[in-house]
Amino acid sequence: MKINKRNLVNALKEKAREEGFVSVGVAPAEIAPECGTRLREWVTAGCHGDMLWMERRQDQRTQPAALWEDVRSVIMLGMSYAPADHPMKLAEQADRARISVYARGKDYHDVAKGALKRTAQWLVHQAGKAGYDDPQVKVFVDTAPVMEKALAEAAGIGWQGKHTNLVSRAHGSWLFLGAIYTTLDLDADAAGRDRCGSCNACQEICPTDAFPAPYQLDARRCISYLTIEHKGPIPHELRKGMGNHIYGCDDCLAVCPWNKFAKAAAAHKAFLPRAELVAPRLADLLKLDDAAFRKLFAGSPIKRTGRDRFVRNVAIAAGNSGDSSLAATLEGLTSDDNEVVREAAWWALTELNAPAHNR
Repeated sequence: MKINKRNLVNALKEKAREEGFVSVGVAPAEIAPECGTRLREWVTAGCHGDMLWMERRQDQRTQPAALWEDVRSVIMLGMSYAPADHPMKLAEQADRARISVYARGKDYHDVAKGALKRTAQWLVHQAGKAGYDDPQVKVFVDTAPVMEKALAEAAGIGWQGKHTNLVSRAHGSWLFLGAIYTTLDLDADAAGRDRCGSCNACQEICPTDAFPAPYQLDARRCISYLTIEHKGPIPHELRKGMGNHIYGCDDCLAVCPWNKFAKAAAAHKAFLPRAELVAPRLADLLKLDDAAFRKLFAGSPIKRTGRDRFVRNVAIAAGNSGDSSLAATLEGLTSDDNEVVREAAWWALTELNAPAHNR
């Protein structure tokens, strides 16, 4: 097919699918004013917790041209990591650890960024052949001040649900998002439309009550934030709600009715779960030193969290497990080099020694 200005976007979408993206859409290079207002109110209320980078560069998040003044269109792309098994099946296996679906395979940053770069390079080459003058691009995957979910909704990939994550009619919430900013003035797709209706399942399932209202998330109470981003001791009043979650949480996604349409066959093969990360034993994870942690999680997004924060999470899960066989290993952690790990280990031992009716 000869590519010209009229069919460039369709050809781009086909190329993106060849690179492993299941959803592609084009949005104007602008953020709806109400999205910017919500972001500012969210940060002002302190709901971002320790994520201080959310305070900085807000203008670049809410105005793509403030990040790159030459941008004219934003191409949003989604890569599926839909799981084959229901993410909550481990909830009752207290001796096992629950790791968020997205973190059980290869690091999405590496996989998605490589595919984005190849797609963007193709676009520059083909746009030049189609008669565009000096086309330029920039690619982003979760590491720059880009409001991916708002832009993905504007590009028609889906809508931001009541749990604040993007929801696709075809792929549910199991999508990694990437963005290509370009100087090309491309025709935008129709924006996504909210289809949550009266459903409130995601709000009701949250074990730490992290949603003060539909479409609002208080990250300071969110298990994903607590286990990944929060560096200090986890507030005691939230620990029981964490259950056996040790890295991330999929509860609000898992119960979303739209996820029943998401097919695991559409998931990128790079995100197939590593067997050792599907249902690891708490007993094994408690014993990880820094070297063993780095080896186990090489090529995984979990590695970025670091051993100390990770073992802190595992210790809390051990305290919630009711499994007294973990006490000996926890006792060893009470003299760990890291203060946060030591505190979590002492808390877990206290929980395991408490009378059953007090747990």
